[in-house]
Amino acid sequence: MARYRGPVCKLCRREDQKLFLKGDRCFSDKCGFERRNYPPGQHGQRRGKFSDYGNQLREKQKVKRMYGLLEKQFRRFFLIADQKPGITGENFLILLERRLDNIVYRLGFAYSRNQSRQLVTHNHILVNGKRVNIPSYLVKVGDIIEVREKSRKIPFVNEALEAVERVGIPTWLELDKENYRGKVVAFPERKDLTMPIQEQLIVELYSR
Repeated sequence: MARYRGPVCKLCRREDQKLFLKGDRCFSDKCGFERRNYPPGQHGQRRGKFSDYGNQLREKQKVKRMYGLLEKQFRRFFLIADQKPGITGENFLILLERRLDNIVYRLGFAYSRNQSRQLVTHNHILVNGKRVNIPSYLVKVGDIIEVREKSRKIPFVNEALEAVERVGIPTWLELDKENYRGKVVAFPERKDLTMPIQEQLIVELYSR
């Protein structure tokens, strides 16, 4: 499966905000965005003004990179959200949050969504007692997500769980830290998603 393999700090600098793509490093003095707070490239320090289309495109790229998706899969989730009743932008963000790799990250089993995707694809995660290795799997209310017993000695899983109190767990999830287990108690509402995302710009872009 295609995946971006380049330096991820460049992505944060390009979008002019932290996307927290490198986990704990993003909270340290080694954060590339903190050290060079301007876009990458020869002319990066000369920020220009964006047109309406440019703002829409940048917002789409930011969210796409935040969740670690490529264009085809990102657009597919948008089309699903567009067919649901309600507000398309909110439906879209909720679908992205329901992805299994995102849930594993939100529960604190991994420092980043890249790490959580690795856990899922390598068969380290159980959903309702069954192995699921599809990162885009959409969880449902009441689903139990846990780390396999044989996988609970993975160093970065334990390190991430130790840091979970600093990061925090969303109110729509429950974590049983001792048993490496979490539960989806509800779907998130828009007010629960605190990331600086203007989803309406993405809707406008795809509706052109």
